[in-house]
Amino acid sequence: MSRPHFITRFMTAGALLAAGTLAHAHGDVAPQAVDTSGLPEVGEEWLTENPYRVEPAGEEVWLRAIEIGASGYTQNCARCHGLEVVSGGLAPDLRYLEAEEYGDEWFIERFRTGYTQNGITKMPAFGELLGQEAAWAIRTYVEARPDDGALDDFSDELKTMRDQFGAYAKSTDGADADAIKQRLMEIAEGIETGSGAPVADSVALRAARAIDGSAEAYETAAEILTIGLSAAN
Repeated sequence: MSRPHFITRFMTAGALLAAGTLAHAHGDVAPQAVDTSGLPEVGEEWLTENPYRVEPAGEEVWLRAIEIGASGYTQNCARCHGLEVVSGGLAPDLRYLEAEEYGDEWFIERFRTGYTQNGITKMPAFGELLGQEAAWAIRTYVEARPDDGALDDFSDELKTMRDQFGAYAKSTDGADADAIKQRLMEIAEGIETGSGAPVADSVALRAARAIDGSAEAYETAAEILTIGLSAAN
C-alpha cells in the first residue's frame, strides 16, 4: 500500500471518530487493569513511537506485546471498536490507523487523554489508569491485525493443512515438521495487515510457531487454524 492510501484510511477513521459514530458513548466503561509482565519497561515519560515493534524490539517482545495487547484490547476497547478490532460501524476500525510513527502519535494521544464531546465523555482517558506499557501493547496488537480478506488467497490451503494436522495429531507418520513450518511462514509473509505494518499476527504465523513435530503441537495448530478460519468467515 502507498502512503497516500494509509492517510486516506486514517483520515476516514478520524472523521468517523469526530462524527456520529461517537454517539455510542464508552465513557461508562470501567477501565480494566492490564498485566504487562514480560514486557520491557519504557519509563515514565510518554513516548511518541511504539517501542514493541519487531524492529528494534525483536520477535519475542513483539509476540508478547501482541498477547498482552489482545487481552487489554478485549477488556477495554472491544465493546466499541469490535472484537478482533473489526468495527461494526459504531466506532472507527482501528485496523486502518496507519502503521508506524504517524499512527502512533494519534493513537497515544487519544489513549492518554480520551475524548469528550459537548461535555460528554465518549472515550475515557486510559493513560494514567492503564499505563504506557499497556498502551503500546494494545497498539502493537491493533497494528498487526490482518486486513479484510487477507486470508482469502490461502484459505483452501490452510483448510487442507488443518485437516492434515488433525491426522498428524493421531500419528505423526509422514509429517515433515520443518517443511510444514516453512510453508506456513511463507503464507504468513503473504498476509497483509490493515495498517500497512510489515508483519501480520495471522493464524498462519501462530500455527507455524506452535509446530514442534509432536502430535500435541499438530493438534494445537489444527485448533488455531479452525478458530482463525472460522473468524475470518
